[in-house]
Amino acid sequence: MGLRCGIVGLPNVGKSTLFNALTQAGAVAANFPFCTIEPNHGIAEVPDERLRQLCRLVKPKQCTPTTLEVVDIAGLVKGASQGEGLGNQFLDHIRNVHALIHVLRCFDAEQVSHVGGSVDPLRDKEIVDLELQLRDLETVSRRRQRLERAVQLGDREHQQLAELLLACERHLQAGQPVRSLVLSVEQRQRLGELNLLTDKPVLYVCNVSEEDAARGNAYVERLKPLVEAEGSELLVLSVAMEAEIVRLDDAADRQAFLQAAGLTEPALHRLIRSAYRLLRYVTFFTAGPKEVRAWTVTEGTTAQRAGGVIHSDFERGFIRAEVIAYDDFVACGSEAACRQAGKLRTEGRDYVVHDGDVIHFLFNV
Repeated sequence: MGLRCGIVGLPNVGKSTLFNALTQAGAVAANFPFCTIEPNHGIAEVPDERLRQLCRLVKPKQCTPTTLEVVDIAGLVKGASQGEGLGNQFLDHIRNVHALIHVLRCFDAEQVSHVGGSVDPLRDKEIVDLELQLRDLETVSRRRQRLERAVQLGDREHQQLAELLLACERHLQAGQPVRSLVLSVEQRQRLGELNLLTDKPVLYVCNVSEEDAARGNAYVERLKPLVEAEGSELLVLSVAMEAEIVRLDDAADRQAFLQAAGLTEPALHRLIRSAYRLLRYVTFFTAGPKEVRAWTVTEGTTAQRAGGVIHSDFERGFIRAEVIAYDDFVACGSEAACRQAGKLRTEGRDYVVHDGDVIHFLFNV
C-alpha cells in the first residue's frame, strides 16, 4: 500500500534529522537553510507489537512489517506561492504525498540558526499555512474560471462543481484550509481530483529540546488550541533525541535512554501510528510457517480487495476468507486452536476487514 507522508516546514527546523531518524537513510542535515533541495525518499517500518506477538506464537521463517514511505521536502519560505526560495518545487512535491508531517521548531538554541531570526512556532505555522492556502486559491480560482462557459450554457453538473469551487475559494480567502470545510462524501471525492494541498491531513510535530520531550513547553501550549481548532493532531518530540535513540544498537540501552527521559517508547512509534490514523488506515495480518506479515488497507476495505493487496490473483479468483480476530488468535495460541474453539470465521467477498484481523485467503484462478 503506497502510504506516503511528506515532512514539511520552514528551513532548518529539523525535517531532515527527523527523516533520518524515521528511515535511517542518511540524508544530509545541516545548520543552514535549503540543505535539502530535491526531496529525499525513504522507507520506515511501522512498529506493531501485534506483529511481534504473532511471530512469537507462529515462529515463522520470516516476520515482515508493513511500511510507510517518507519524503523529506525542501524548506518553505514566505512568498513560496510566488516562487520565493524553492517555493514552486516545494509546493509541487507536496502534491505527491497523501499526508503532511509539519515540523515546527519549539526549542531555543543560539547555535542553531532560524530563517525567521527568532523562535516563534505560531508565526512559522502561519507562514506555511498561508503559502499552501494561496497556492490552493490559485488552483481553485483557475479551475472555476474554466467552468464559466459551461455554466452559462446551463450544464447542471458543471454548475454544481462551480458552486463547490466557489465555497472552497471563500473558505481559503477566510484563511482556512480546505480540509476544515464541511462537505459531503461526494463533494470531497470531487475535490480529490484537484489534489489540493490544504485538503491533505496534517500531523504537527513540535520539535522540542530533550528536557521538554516528556512534558512539552510553553511553545507547545500556545500551538495546541490552533491545532485543535482545525481538527488536526499534534505530537511533541525531540528530533535530536530520537536520532540518538535510533543510533543505539542495544535494546537495553534504548530502554534505559527512554526511561531517563521519562518516556515509555520512542516518539517515532507514536508519530507513525498517528500518520496511520490521519489516513484512516488499518492493518491485517497473514500468518503461516513461512511468513507472518502485516498489510495495510484503508478503513472499509472488503476482503476481496484486501486479497488484491497481496496479489491480484487473490482478488480475481477470490472464493472466501478465513478470519480470526487478533485477540482470539493470541488467546488460543494458534490457528488450529482457533478452529477447534470455533473462533475462525468464514467470510465472503463483501466482508469489511477490521484492524488486527488475521486472514487466510482461498482463491482459484
